[in-house]
Amino acid sequence: MAAFRTDLGIDLGTASILVYAKGKGIVLNEPSVVAIDQNTNNFLAVGEEARQMLGRTPGNIIALRPMRDGVISNYHITERMLKYFFTKAMGRTFFKPRVIICVPSGITEVEKRAVLEASNNAGARRTFLIEEPIAAAIGAGIDITEPNGNMIIDIGGGTTDVAVISLGGIVISRSLKIAGDECDEAIARYIRKKYNMMIGERSAEDLKISIGTAYPREKEISMDVRGRNLLTGLPKNINISSNEMLEALEEPVSQIVETVHAVLERTPPELAADIGNKGILMTGGGALLYGIDKLITKNTGISTYIADDPIGSVAIGTGKALDWVDLLEHDLVDSDSIRINV
Repeated sequence: MAAFRTDLGIDLGTASILVYAKGKGIVLNEPSVVAIDQNTNNFLAVGEEARQMLGRTPGNIIALRPMRDGVISNYHITERMLKYFFTKAMGRTFFKPRVIICVPSGITEVEKRAVLEASNNAGARRTFLIEEPIAAAIGAGIDITEPNGNMIIDIGGGTTDVAVISLGGIVISRSLKIAGDECDEAIARYIRKKYNMMIGERSAEDLKISIGTAYPREKEISMDVRGRNLLTGLPKNINISSNEMLEALEEPVSQIVETVHAVLERTPPELAADIGNKGILMTGGGALLYGIDKLITKNTGISTYIADDPIGSVAIGTGKALDWVDLLEHDLVDSDSIRINV
C-alpha cells in the first residue's frame, strides 16, 4: 500500500547527503557521489557504492560529485541524485513531499535558485531553504529564539560557515570555501611535494580521518599509505606520522581560525560577551578533526566545544524546521521559496 506524504529535511552537502524524514529521524546518510555510464547516460550507482568507484572506473564510466564548495556544480546530475534519494527515503508514495534544504550562509541568489529548481524538478511539492548555521544550532539543541548570542562553526565538506546567531536570525556570518575537501587536497599536495608520491582522493581522506590533526597530539601516531611514485611511475608505500599531518593541514586550518577571528571582531559587544560566557559550538564532519576545538580555544581564548552529533546536527535541525512548514506554506503567496528564520 502506498504511504502518505512524508515531509523531508535535507542536508545537501558537498561530501554527503543526510535525509531527515518527519517523524522518523535521519533515514539516509550517504556520500553525494554518482557513477554514470557515459554511453547510455544511466546511473550505475549512487552514494556509498559510487564512492567506492572514485578513481577506479574504466573510460566509459565516470564517478563524480555534483556538489562543489557547498553549491551545485552539475545541475542535471544533482536533480537526478535528489530524485533517487527522495524515492529511497520515502518508498512508494503518490504524494509529493514538502522539502527543507539547508544551504551555506554565503551563497548567491542564483545558487539558491538552482537548489530550489533541482529539488522541485526532482519531485518536491514545494521547497524551502534554511541556512546551515541556523540548522546546526537548532540540531545541537540551542534555543536560538532568545536574545542571546550564540556562535556556530559548521565545517562541512566544501564550506566552513561561521556565524553569530541571536533572536532566531544571523547577526554576523562568513562562509569560507575551505573545509574537508581542501584539507584532503592539502594532504595530497604535502605528500606529493615531500615524497614525490601521488595519492588518491580517498587515501587522503583516510589519512585525515585516521591520523589528521590540527593541534599537537600527546602521543604521535602513524599510518601506512600507498600511492604512485612520480619518478619511477611504480607503486610505493610510505609511513606518515600525525606530526606530518599537522604540518600538511596547517594552511587550511589557519584560514578557518582567521575567519573565526574576523567574525568575532565584527560581533557587537553584548553578543561577544554572551559568546565568551557560553563558548563556541562546532558542528559538521570537520569538527571531528583532532584538536581543532583546542586550537580555536587557544587562539580566541573562548571555550570551544563540539556538538554531541556534529555530523547529524544540520540534518536534525533541518528536520526540526519541518514543524514550521505548515505555517510557512500558509504565508507563502507567489514565491517558490522562503528563507527560514525562527
